[in-house]
Amino acid sequence: MKLRYQGLVAFTFAASLLFLTPQLMSIAARTESGNETQQRRPQKKVATPKKPRVDYTKFSHQTHVVTQKLVCNSCHKVPSKNFKEVRKGEAAFPDVSDFPEHASCLNCHREQFFARERPAPAICSNCHVKNSPKDTSRWLFPSLGDVNDPTKKRREFISEFGVGFPHDKHIDVVGFNAPRPGRDPRGWFVTVSLQEKKKDGPPKSCPVCHQTYQPQGDSSEEFVTKPPKNIGDAFWLKKGTFKTTPNSHTVCFTCHSADSGIAPAPTDCNVCHKLVTPQSLKVDFDLKLATSMGITDATMLSKWSRRISAGAFRHEGGEHPDLNCMGCHNVPTMNTLDAKTLKVQVRSCGGPDGCHITATTDDGGALNFEIDQKKKDATFVCTKCHTTFGKEGVPEDHLKAFPEPKKKSATSE
Repeated sequence: MKLRYQGLVAFTFAASLLFLTPQLMSIAARTESGNETQQRRPQKKVATPKKPRVDYTKFSHQTHVVTQKLVCNSCHKVPSKNFKEVRKGEAAFPDVSDFPEHASCLNCHREQFFARERPAPAICSNCHVKNSPKDTSRWLFPSLGDVNDPTKKRREFISEFGVGFPHDKHIDVVGFNAPRPGRDPRGWFVTVSLQEKKKDGPPKSCPVCHQTYQPQGDSSEEFVTKPPKNIGDAFWLKKGTFKTTPNSHTVCFTCHSADSGIAPAPTDCNVCHKLVTPQSLKVDFDLKLATSMGITDATMLSKWSRRISAGAFRHEGGEHPDLNCMGCHNVPTMNTLDAKTLKVQVRSCGGPDGCHITATTDDGGALNFEIDQKKKDATFVCTKCHTTFGKEGVPEDHLKAFPEPKKKSATSE
């Protein structure tokens, strides 16, 4: 019996094995096939972020100087080959008077220079006017602000650089006589006066660099454009409102030349030219107002649009031309790279000495009159000094600018 029972168990196991083997093989085959299919199925690629496309029509000194650590003479050569062509005769002097040559760019931008772009590679438009192989003319180099050649086109742009000019170091030595052959350039300096006008001799001090722009002079017409007949006391831009600022190396290189040995040399570009972050300051300027007046002069618009004090102030008006420049401008604290330090304080308009700020309105102060009107009518617009600021409330520093009334001395009987 025991043998029969063991045989029955063995037979049952063998039968079960024969029945299950095909099923297990089928499952294994399907599993293997599934794995192969999964392996053959293309995997989804993870998208890599694209690099931002570089616009090679917009040259960036920030990229070349800060990121790539290039020095100025890597591209700019002093002087440029054409310095005797842009300024003729005695007016010519060794200067950076043209864009860098192609060789300066090809070292890094060969791919962009030979890109298949029509009519010409986009990178060429940084220097060339029409960006065409048929017209190779270039824009006037930005440092040639004094060159007025109608055949040359000037590109309008916002410079990445600010000019760091130390007024405090120049104020006592900036007066000079014109250089003469055979004289030591170091002897050009003379003692200066801060007075605006001089009867005899060349200009001294501030007027060496800053002259009245489009002065009225002897003209009977004081306005830049014809004002409306009913102008009354309303503001309208007058001639002689603005002062010029050097727009070339002409004045600077008179002293800082290769022959004089006075540092910085013309090759030391980065001593004066500094990459700056544009400052967003509130200005006393309204483009719509300037447009309504028909003001199209680029210099006027540029000067006016940067005025952070009194937009209507006129340098040529009243006694202003005969005043000491430092009576209003705090030269020792001026930093040309920080516009806030160039702001003229309201106390400069009179203070305790009178002029436009007096103890009372009866004393004739213009600021007194304007503030009195503002107190009577909040909608009153101050136009003696301002264009847009005059619509706002009276600033605290204006109220603090008034001198205290003089106490009457007691008189004996």
